[in-house]
Amino acid sequence: MRADREPLVWLPFDPARLGASIPGLRYDVVPDPAQHLPDSIGEVAFYVPPYRFNAADNTILPRMSSLQVLQTMTAGVEHIRPHLPEGVTLCNGRGIHDTSTAELALTLVLASLRGVPQFVRQQDAARWDPETRPALADKRVLIVGYGSVGAAIERRLAPFEVDVVRVARRAREGVHPITELPALLPDADVVVLVVPLTEATRGHVDDGFLAAMKAGALLVNVARGAVVDTDALLRALESGSISAALDVTDPEPLPENHPLWRAPNLLLVPHVGGASSAMWPRAHRLVRAQLERFAAGEPLENVMDGDY
Repeated sequence: MRADREPLVWLPFDPARLGASIPGLRYDVVPDPAQHLPDSIGEVAFYVPPYRFNAADNTILPRMSSLQVLQTMTAGVEHIRPHLPEGVTLCNGRGIHDTSTAELALTLVLASLRGVPQFVRQQDAARWDPETRPALADKRVLIVGYGSVGAAIERRLAPFEVDVVRVARRAREGVHPITELPALLPDADVVVLVVPLTEATRGHVDDGFLAAMKAGALLVNVARGAVVDTDALLRALESGSISAALDVTDPEPLPENHPLWRAPNLLLVPHVGGASSAMWPRAHRLVRAQLERFAAGEPLENVMDGDY
């Protein structure tokens, strides 16, 4: 890139969606680099990849010789970090999916407790079979991974007369450290997973974790599939010791013949936590704010350091 040229930004959408033009930047629209890779790849300084940026696309990153910043539209960055060129600043999409993911988490909890999947199947069979189901009211809900999404989930739980217990990697006021989780699990009626996928959290929900849960408790995963040991979860579901609601699985997408499809006591949805109409306005606001900082030479937000 010539020193006299404005920094080049690659966006997966029309820059007009960001509002008024940001002085000092120029743009290429690259909706899918796997389908069309512009000749400007060596000039791009700030890259916003498509929302569903897959492993195959990561082969382009080493060719971005002028890249300074990679801004994802996902909260998790485990699919990007191993491929990031040295010296490039990685920023995640913290805040983009809080609303959508919190809505889905609450939906999964309510649908599971109140038996909605069963009632849908009964509707398909034209069968009227009322029964009493557990309410969310008076339950203790354990939020594991209490960050911005966890806080958004708690705000939506507030009207339901529940007791919320917060857990994060480190202790802070009102939040338990992850090391206290074994003592907290036996008293939780609902356990919601919102942790990022790291080496520390991969497979964290194993046989021991599931055995420590209260009998009949509900496990909700809106984090990453690999946070849960799938074989251990299948054993717990088959035994009837717990129930579960999953937005994410390991593997993903779930093969047609995978036993999770037929597991009892399970509500399964295909990784749609962030994919709603609420995503794009929040994505556009975040990207614009980051580009304004970048153009002005100011520190960026959501910079991913260390394991997180």
